[in-house]
Amino acid sequence: MCGVAGFVRRGGFSSAQGKLIASKMADVIAHRGPDDADVWIDGSAGVALANRRLAVIDLSPAGHQPMCSHSGRYVISFNGEIYNHQELRRRLDGGSGPVVRWTGTSDTESLLAAIEHFGLATALRYAVGMFAFALWDRQERALYLARDRLGEKPLYFGWQNGVFMFASELKSLACHPAFARMIDRQALALYVRHNYIPGPWSIYQGIRKLAPGAFVRIVFGKESSQVDTEPEPEPYWSLREVIEAGRVRPFEGDADEAVEALHDVLLQAVVSQSAADVPLGAFLSGGIDSSTIVALMQACSPRAVRTFTIGFEEPAYNEAKHAKEVADHLGADHTEMYVSPQDALDVIPKLPVLYDEPFSDASQIPTSMVAAMTREHVKVALSGDGGDELFGGYPRYFRTRTLWRILGPVPNWMRRIYQGAVAAVPPRWGKSRIYDRACKVSDILDFQMPEQFYLHRVSHWKEPAAIVRQTSEPQTCLSDHRAWPDAPELASRMMAIDALTYLPDDILVKVDRAAMGVSLETRAPFLDHRVVEFAWRLPLSVKIRKDESKWILRQVLYRHVPRNLVERPKMGFGVPLRAWLRGPLKDWAESLLDEGRLRDEGYFRPAPIRKRWREHLDGSRRWDACIWDILMFQAWLDENRGS
Repeated sequence: MCGVAGFVRRGGFSSAQGKLIASKMADVIAHRGPDDADVWIDGSAGVALANRRLAVIDLSPAGHQPMCSHSGRYVISFNGEIYNHQELRRRLDGGSGPVVRWTGTSDTESLLAAIEHFGLATALRYAVGMFAFALWDRQERALYLARDRLGEKPLYFGWQNGVFMFASELKSLACHPAFARMIDRQALALYVRHNYIPGPWSIYQGIRKLAPGAFVRIVFGKESSQVDTEPEPEPYWSLREVIEAGRVRPFEGDADEAVEALHDVLLQAVVSQSAADVPLGAFLSGGIDSSTIVALMQACSPRAVRTFTIGFEEPAYNEAKHAKEVADHLGADHTEMYVSPQDALDVIPKLPVLYDEPFSDASQIPTSMVAAMTREHVKVALSGDGGDELFGGYPRYFRTRTLWRILGPVPNWMRRIYQGAVAAVPPRWGKSRIYDRACKVSDILDFQMPEQFYLHRVSHWKEPAAIVRQTSEPQTCLSDHRAWPDAPELASRMMAIDALTYLPDDILVKVDRAAMGVSLETRAPFLDHRVVEFAWRLPLSVKIRKDESKWILRQVLYRHVPRNLVERPKMGFGVPLRAWLRGPLKDWAESLLDEGRLRDEGYFRPAPIRKRWREHLDGSRRWDACIWDILMFQAWLDENRGS
């Protein structure tokens, strides 16, 4: 696991200048790789590759980066892990090509050799892992950027004032003197709707996120264009195609055979992702997903697996006691830490630095805390991320399906009567939970299609252009119902669109920044592409059965953990944000939401924001998620004003 950064400038540069800039770009993300650092420069070609290394596989100097291929043709700056790299070596050693003289045991060397022997696209299809990397082809003077299939590792890129630059985090790009730092108001509109910025957009104009499962190629040789055009991503694996192929080639066994097959493919993923030359553990909440991963880890480990959780004194947010019960049953070496409200509040000032793009999923707070605690003991942690999207775990899948069954058939005339009645409620009657729910029902009666309804349910600010000034909201695959993957059941379509959007742009961003901010590598066995491909071949009936989520995954878990230890309503991973905004965070929030400040900065229209802030404070409506969106942007803006 590492941090990647670099740039290419036509016409070249002096080696000293290039090294200075690239070193600054890498040093600002030293948290992603504190163990080693270097820069590779070709001043005449105008290319600089930088790397910050977190040594996990092959801790020796043989794993040093940037790394040159054996022939010298390719140079790579790599972030991630190739879990099947030993298999790649066996494939290369047993092939018809020249014998590879390995200099070390790192997965980076394995990948480079595979690229040299098979070509980039084929090597990517052979590779099993999570990664984002930059590859320079010295022969063709071409730069390649590539990202893993599900988007576990980040990679930003784009042209800025005649320089093509790329990095694992935006703060690296901001170190380059050519970086323009112009906020993209369309991306800001998307942010306030979703609480994250969906790919391919970023908060800055001209900078994009590389799509998962794709690579780009930019040629800087004599035959290349002199126009700074944005490269077109080329997919080597497509989640959308996997989802739709699952309908064409479904799993043919019965439910028991499906459980057995899932157990086997998931165990294979856990075993491969448990390989490390450093201490390894796992996050454990006591829920279905993390408990399954830990159970499989323990089943194939001769030693007690290290597990980690944090607890809160507030019962509604505390899963620590459940995690301990699961850990004790499995015989894991469990570590827990109970945190006070003040401990959690102390994390908030660090968030704009940690998430160097506006990001406002409030579970970033406990995620950051558990990552920091875990890093005190191990260098790698496995997680249960991806289980909800693959096996139907989010309560919104059930609620949306139920509500649509009720509200979908309601005739338009009846909808208008209800909406008129809600609108006529006098303000003095409005301060109640019943009124708040009535308003939410009224809002959703405008929609004629379930896809529109789901977009509304997962949106924070429903009309972003009404609060973000001088913008229009671009369409995404979530907002364009024609772009949704083809699946007959509404629940399957919701799971599919979440896997394409919410998973890479919210969940995986949250975990990557929190963990890498403290130099902790995280791995997600559910996101092994073989697990993903198998899951999408399964019928919905073994995922959601009689309104029970993740039925098939529960059957795998019950082989290792008694039902009574894990059977309880899904809690999520949250904090009491609603109360905090009315209590200890009130003054801080008020300063960031000051009407004059909002007006002078020019990004938001103050009136609707101030209205919701007042309603949240007086208890008439619950707007904590919407308010948190604005607060996290304002805090991010303070941190990134031309610094």
